[in-house]
Amino acid sequence: MADDAAKALGNAAFSSDDFTSAIHHYTSAITLSPTNHILFSNRSAAYASLRNYADALSDAIKTVELKPDWAKGYSRLGAAHWGLNQFQEAAAAYTKGLEIDPSNEAMVSGLADAKKKQEMKERAKTANKLGTAAFKNGDFESAIQHYTTAMEMDDEDIAYITNRAAVYLQMGKYKECIEDCDKAVEKGIELGSDHKMIARVLTRKGTAFVKMAKCSKDYEPAIEAYRRALTVHRSNAEAFNKMKEAERAKQVWERREYIDPKISDEEREKGDEFFEKKMYADAINQYTEAIKRNPEDPKAYSNRAACYNKLGAFPNGLEDAEKCIELDPKFSGGYIRKAEVEFYLKEYDNAMKTYVEGLNHDPNNQELRHGVTSCIQEINKANRGGATPKELKERQAKGMEDPEIRNILTDPVIRQVMSDLEENLSAAQKQMKNPVIQSKIQKLIGAGIVQMK
Repeated sequence: MADDAAKALGNAAFSSDDFTSAIHHYTSAITLSPTNHILFSNRSAAYASLRNYADALSDAIKTVELKPDWAKGYSRLGAAHWGLNQFQEAAAAYTKGLEIDPSNEAMVSGLADAKKKQEMKERAKTANKLGTAAFKNGDFESAIQHYTTAMEMDDEDIAYITNRAAVYLQMGKYKECIEDCDKAVEKGIELGSDHKMIARVLTRKGTAFVKMAKCSKDYEPAIEAYRRALTVHRSNAEAFNKMKEAERAKQVWERREYIDPKISDEEREKGDEFFEKKMYADAINQYTEAIKRNPEDPKAYSNRAACYNKLGAFPNGLEDAEKCIELDPKFSGGYIRKAEVEFYLKEYDNAMKTYVEGLNHDPNNQELRHGVTSCIQEINKANRGGATPKELKERQAKGMEDPEIRNILTDPVIRQVMSDLEENLSAAQKQMKNPVIQSKIQKLIGAGIVQMK
């Protein structure tokens, strides 16, 4: 018969340790004879030989369902449960089989081993609980001992070695933690453990590497561990967040390791050469490299700000100028570059304040002094009505962007003074004897809102 032929092919393949082919032939035979308990039994054995215990269990259950008085079926059932570390169920299966065939040595041995395994498993759980209690109490040495005992009693549950790795991490024994994590991952893959558990172990390994990091390269194995954790379990938020933290820390170290003041000076000097040739874009590149090599050098920021200003990139110039002032408040270059931007934007009052602030630190600086003079000239020019209508309009629009100016204009007293300046000058002059009112009117004059004729 066809099913007998397929069965014979399956048996031959099984005898040759070609279990995959054996499964194929047994499956063909089962299709032709779906109530043949021997075929399910044989395929269960083939699945078990491939460590596919879940399918082996399914076929074993079908075997005893079809032939409940056949002892060998329970032997298959016990073996499948054993492979799945279900020792209590394995013992129950062997016990049932021995009721049918009490002299079956394989099942007698299997029952004894299953009971022993179950007992060891229970003792391992007890040791694990003791380890967890010790860990919570800060008794790390005792926790290590208990977890080690649990591992020795049950080496097929990676939770115990994972817990020991956590203790090593807490103790600062990072190498031991990493070794345990590697063993746990290897064993977990072998046993087909839960992916979330393996991902958690890899995350812990990454954390241990981060704790050991003393340079940028030390973060590479940590980042790799976190990436592996995400490969195993993609929605692992902890691994993702820690990987990003490690990447940022690596970048910080790389920047720190890149710092070299001597090379920075050389790069800044190259930038100066380009600046003299009016090659501002090239100069910016050199000054940028100088800043990377020494982020604390105010000269590089000042010089780059000068380039940005020459190219009309005033927001960049202002940012560099302010950074320069932050790094060295006594360095004139920062104030000069900042005031250049403010002057170009027709913020003459602000520019003059910046120049004056620079003079407080460097009173003999001619460029700062000249800047103050230029600002005074522009302010006086506007106040005398010397500004063109376009310039005045631009200045007023700029002034209205200032929240302080807008707030002053909402003051009813100030609005009355502004009206008096047009219609009742003596009343306005009387009001302006008040220093507060005078200060506010001066701000409006500086913004071009109020003009004195």
